[in-house]
Amino acid sequence: MSAQQQGLAPALPRARLRPWTAADADVQAVLRAFAAPGMAGQSHGPIATEAQARGWIAPLVPDPLELQPRTVAFAIELDGEAVGNVMVSAIERRHLTCWMSYWVAPGARGAGLAGAAATALAGHCFTVLGLERLELGHRLNNPASGRVAAAAGFTREGIERQKLRYRDDDGAWHRFDTVLWARLATDPPRGTAALEIVQSEPASPADAKARA
Repeated sequence: MSAQQQGLAPALPRARLRPWTAADADVQAVLRAFAAPGMAGQSHGPIATEAQARGWIAPLVPDPLELQPRTVAFAIELDGEAVGNVMVSAIERRHLTCWMSYWVAPGARGAGLAGAAATALAGHCFTVLGLERLELGHRLNNPASGRVAAAAGFTREGIERQKLRYRDDDGAWHRFDTVLWARLATDPPRGTAALEIVQSEPASPADAKARA
């Protein structure tokens, strides 16, 4: 769904959301992103080889045969290169809820990409996926993520003790108190411009292989 369809002005005309692919360009973009300090916590394991990058991407490549996916992810693309990820996981059809997360590579931060991406995905969740409550959380010591959540129309609901576990650059895992945010389908938007969502092209052989 485009920003115009959501009733919002398009943000950052050089940026958009589009599905992840198994193309070499996306693999190299993921490797560059995870080579930066502080990015280790955005994955379950190290992303230092092409095989590891492909393994990270594979679950995020959309499957056209999956009618009710539990995960929906988009690459945040700037000037034709993937520089971040925004996604919802744990999509629950009984209660119409999900968990949102996002990251932007350090070199692309500071331009409002994460907030514009989260705003776009929230609109997609409500109008296309039919969800009614979106949740997200961040470490108590990561207020920048909270600013993204607020910009995307989420409301802070409280602190959950030792909710999330993150890996540091040395590979060690740590638990963190977590700030919980949520946005309801009935909540008014905050006025943050949303990135345009460009839907996928027909699946390529590489994408089909990635899902296999």
